[in-house]
Amino acid sequence: MLSPCGRYAVAFNGEIYNFQELREELRRRGAAPPWRGHSDTEVLLATIAHFGVETAIKRCVGMFALALWDREERMLHLIRDRMGEKPLYYGWVGDIFLFASELKALRAHPSWRGDIDRAALTLYLRHNYVPAPYSIYHGIRKLLPGTILSISANGDEHISRSAEPVPYWSARDVIRDGRRKPFLGSEAEATDCLEELLKQAVRGQMVADVPVGVFLSGGVDSSTVVSLMQAQSDRPVNTFTIGFREQDYDEAAHAAAVARHLGTHHTELYVTPAEAMAVIPRLPQIYDEPFADSSQIPTFLVSQLARRQVTVSLSGDGGDELFGGYNRYFWGRDIWRAIGWMPRAVRRSASAVVTGLSPERWGGALKRLAPVLPSSLVHIRNPGDKLHKFAEILAVEGPDAMYLGLISHWKQPASVVLGGSEPPTVLTDVMAHAASSDFTERMMYQDALTYLPDDILVKVDRAAMAVSLETRLPMLDHRVFEFAWQLPLSMKIRKGQGKRILRQVLHRHVPRQLVERPKTGFGVPIEAWLRGPLREWAEELLSEKRLREDGLFDPTPIRRKWQEHCEARRSWHYYLWDILMFQAWLEHASPPAHKASTTVTRVGTGAMS
Repeated sequence: MLSPCGRYAVAFNGEIYNFQELREELRRRGAAPPWRGHSDTEVLLATIAHFGVETAIKRCVGMFALALWDREERMLHLIRDRMGEKPLYYGWVGDIFLFASELKALRAHPSWRGDIDRAALTLYLRHNYVPAPYSIYHGIRKLLPGTILSISANGDEHISRSAEPVPYWSARDVIRDGRRKPFLGSEAEATDCLEELLKQAVRGQMVADVPVGVFLSGGVDSSTVVSLMQAQSDRPVNTFTIGFREQDYDEAAHAAAVARHLGTHHTELYVTPAEAMAVIPRLPQIYDEPFADSSQIPTFLVSQLARRQVTVSLSGDGGDELFGGYNRYFWGRDIWRAIGWMPRAVRRSASAVVTGLSPERWGGALKRLAPVLPSSLVHIRNPGDKLHKFAEILAVEGPDAMYLGLISHWKQPASVVLGGSEPPTVLTDVMAHAASSDFTERMMYQDALTYLPDDILVKVDRAAMAVSLETRLPMLDHRVFEFAWQLPLSMKIRKGQGKRILRQVLHRHVPRQLVERPKTGFGVPIEAWLRGPLREWAEELLSEKRLREDGLFDPTPIRRKWQEHCEARRSWHYYLWDILMFQAWLEHASPPAHKASTTVTRVGTGAMS
């Protein structure tokens, strides 16, 4: 769209939730142009024309990736939302500067080379995603959340090539300021403030000229969003959940109970293993970059379910990172308290003793000792695996190294990627560790800057966009984020349970007994599938011949883990899923030349290129 003054042109993917307020502000200032329609894009352009780029963007509440061309200054501005809900890739290919919201759009360009970045591949094996600012392709970057990259079409090309993104909003600064100026009110006052902020965010994100719904798992986060949505709606809101017959993976009954209490129009679908596995061949196209969080499968399925009735769906994602929901936030502190007092030399010796026996031999020994062991130990699955994982923790240098180990898949990924090395990330940045003296807060901080935007938000956005569903995340309204980091940790985590303050909000709308239960992951039984119905597919992708021909991985450790997993001697499904998703992506992303025209037509709805 072109601005009324003719100076600015924008390609825009996302939503500005407060565009009506911005429109009214422009009217009061006498700066409103003759409106041509009612879109947030038109208001965005008028706001930029009046306030300037950075000031205007700071006034926007929303999720967005946009490219703004300033015709007067001959300057291109690439801008991404504060939390990183919408993707934006960019880079130089020869003397061509490319940008798009999808890698497949870049691959369609005639100058595209697409060399795999082995450093990024190494990071992928550690995290099961490629963390920003890196992408899987050499020379192509992801724009960091909350930043503006400005490229001039005037003057020295070297200066343009060396341009770096500049933050207009920084999660690191927000967290630092929140710890310096904490919330000093009571817990009841904090609950009131949080409820009002969440209501405001939900209310803004319910506005749409198309049908709106919400994902409901029955957990704290989604139930909170649904309850605040229903409280502000004059009709039953549309809620959606999927269920699995496998009890360990099913939350549908809990979601249905919450829906009945709130009076929503609830839709649930029980998915068979065959239906879930049918999604797997589509994953490389959906995610467009190697991505191996297996909860991508149920996320796609619930998006597909919702899209049958609505075009926009709200979601509760973000609550775990903001309010301390992951088990590692309280287990990590307890584990380090239990072992951190010991000299590292002692811990390393103890670790060597444990790893001196294979997991199989530990399993056999514990089985023989079952009559004299506590029942809680007897019923642990794969006890040898668990002991070896604990031994890895014992040997670490400090708590931050322990956290890195807890969130890592392949512990030494550079030894698996041929010519691989790990470039720096937030997780290895010593200055990032200084964000807080508290270990739990440092874990939450690092998750907010890495795992949240590069795993959770990627998973949700790509799965939803694949079925032309727009997802909106009220928990990630930047005003909620800023308030959450002003709260003391005791209002988030207490007595081994997370999200205390969020629960207080929820309990005002939903009885405790409907939502208070142990946290359940949103996953599928990949471990068993790889030994059963997916085994032939996996064997083909993991064949030694294929791995050697690709020339990216050392086949030896991969084949060893695959054999041990198939024989049920070890459970390596997380490691193997990383390799499988990369191999499937590589096969999809390197089509014969005659398929290039087909690739161009697949640029998704709302994408810009």
